[in-house]
Amino acid sequence: MNDLEMYREQLAICDDKLIDVLVERNAIIEKIMAYKEKYGMPILQPAQEAKQERRLAEKLKENKYKDEIHDVFQCILKNSKRIQARNLFPYNIVLIGFMGAGKSTISDYLSTMFDMKLVEMDQVIAEREEMSIPDIFATYGEEYFRDLETQLLRELQEKKHYVISCGGGVALREENVVEMKKNGRVVLLTASPSTIYERVKDSNDRPLLKENNSVESISRLMEKRREKYEAAADVVIQTDHKTILQISEELISKLMELDAK
Repeated sequence: MNDLEMYREQLAICDDKLIDVLVERNAIIEKIMAYKEKYGMPILQPAQEAKQERRLAEKLKENKYKDEIHDVFQCILKNSKRIQARNLFPYNIVLIGFMGAGKSTISDYLSTMFDMKLVEMDQVIAEREEMSIPDIFATYGEEYFRDLETQLLRELQEKKHYVISCGGGVALREENVVEMKKNGRVVLLTASPSTIYERVKDSNDRPLLKENNSVESISRLMEKRREKYEAAADVVIQTDHKTILQISEELISKLMELDAK
């Protein structure tokens, strides 16, 4: 055996060790998940994640391969998040609710924390049509836009482990709700009219606000939609005066309770 063959053999041995260690690590992740569920502990623990990052940075401080090793650990962390998501959510999480209820914020956070694919329906439609949502409304009308929403939902129900943030009007169509529930849990985020107003009053990309930009108008429109929103929802979360972490933890907890029934 020449030196090159010897090095390659050593590399193969290292790879085998890495595989064994990663299998062991992933098994530990599942044990941690089971422990948290058994004792009702918070699933999301960003402080622990930050602690691990600091520990890694300290460990690699003087290492000549620190950038390369850090990149590998980022991949390992993402895979750990995927394992958590796979165990917790063998379906899509579909967020519905009135504009400004927090759908985009919470969907983005959940997507990051669990490395789940994120779909902002309004954004996808705008990109496909190469037009803003207000321009689609103005050019083709609301019914055309609603048909685009329905078609996108049909496509998404062929997927798994997605976080889907719906536009405010998506849940008003019964056929949309049917599509959502084929492979998803529907979470209604809600807030008081005054909270909604404060969140959206300066927005320029919400067509329905053109003549409804007041607490009173928002309240009337919310009440008009409330029955259909609640009928569509598997879980309801009030978002007023709560942090992103609090809302997300409540959402996860309620989904777990629902799945345990």
